[in-house]
Amino acid sequence: MTKTFTADNIQIPDVTAAEPIPASAMSEVNRLLGNGDLYRYTTAESPVTQLEREFAAKMGSRYALAVSSCSAALFISLKALDLPLGAKVLIPAFTFVAVPSAVVHAECEPVLCECGSNYRIDLDDFHRKLPDVHAVLISHMRGHTSDMDAIMAACDAAEIPVIEDAAHSLGTTWNGRKIGTIGKIGCYSFQSYKLLNSGEGGIMVTDDPDLMARAIMMHGSYEDKWQHHDIPAEVMDRVQNNLPMFGLRLNTLSAVLIRAQLQHLDSRVLNGRRNHDHVADRLRAINSVEVPPAYLAEQRAPDSLQFNLPHISDAALDAFVADANQRGLHIQVFGRSKNNSRAYWNWGFLSDVPDFPQTRAMLMRACDLRLPARLSLAECDLIADELIAALEAAVDKH
Repeated sequence: MTKTFTADNIQIPDVTAAEPIPASAMSEVNRLLGNGDLYRYTTAESPVTQLEREFAAKMGSRYALAVSSCSAALFISLKALDLPLGAKVLIPAFTFVAVPSAVVHAECEPVLCECGSNYRIDLDDFHRKLPDVHAVLISHMRGHTSDMDAIMAACDAAEIPVIEDAAHSLGTTWNGRKIGTIGKIGCYSFQSYKLLNSGEGGIMVTDDPDLMARAIMMHGSYEDKWQHHDIPAEVMDRVQNNLPMFGLRLNTLSAVLIRAQLQHLDSRVLNGRRNHDHVADRLRAINSVEVPPAYLAEQRAPDSLQFNLPHISDAALDAFVADANQRGLHIQVFGRSKNNSRAYWNWGFLSDVPDFPQTRAMLMRACDLRLPARLSLAECDLIADELIAALEAAVDKH
């Protein structure tokens, strides 16, 4: 990797590094490692229980359930809806493989919906397919919010439940409402590359006690363990012993790591938006680059940057990616990266998937770069300089 410095001796940062764990977490981490108390149900005031309460309060939701991953949260959410076997679930054609996987594991059928060059779902295709589905799982992919006003209006009118995959959108708002709290259930990720980092982990929120009761039982609460959750006994009585258990609990060590970062979420959101917008504005000045703008209703919380290069040749695009990577900027083009998990044609476990020409065209030209909230503006300027230099060199050569 080439090390590039500015006049102020600022080096290209490692954009692949995760958000750091605050030092304040270490005393509790050492205590847990010392006594081995990593199981969430050992004590009534487990760090996991405390995280659920704090996260629910932060999001303005009645209930939260911490689980082993956002994939687990999506799966449990679908099971909690008690959909019929083989129910059709509408998802974006541009999403991560975990989304269709969760639908399949829940014994449902994914129905893919076209997405546009702005990475959001195509509303015409959405409205065409909505009458034939039982549920909608909106993935705000890479933090780009689809039109939640239009989606919720259509789904509410049709009495179709909406799950929000907000893995990339913790801290994003839509008309002042927190993404993940607009639909019936919202799911978030604590994987290393997210704003809150515990390596792995996820959490779901809802205001519906019956949905939460079902989720609590199925995620791995057995016998009387549900009493560790803030849920009425009469609600739990309706599901006790009547649902299968999947063992998707979060451990206490992960909860401690997340709780220590929760107080930093707001500043990370602001810094991530600042960094994204700063580099995006630099790139928008280049004629060959398209950076889709945010919707007016949307206040994003980005930890990465996406931009399209629709006007250059394949050879120039490949040369740009190779040069950028040599400069320490790890760019992927979703559709041109071998076996990329965000390209729907690589989801070989699905059968009879039609082509989605809009989504395919976008995936073949959409560049993705991690842009952590921890970066300074000087580092962001250096990143923009290197991106522009790599792009200009590739276009000049090809």
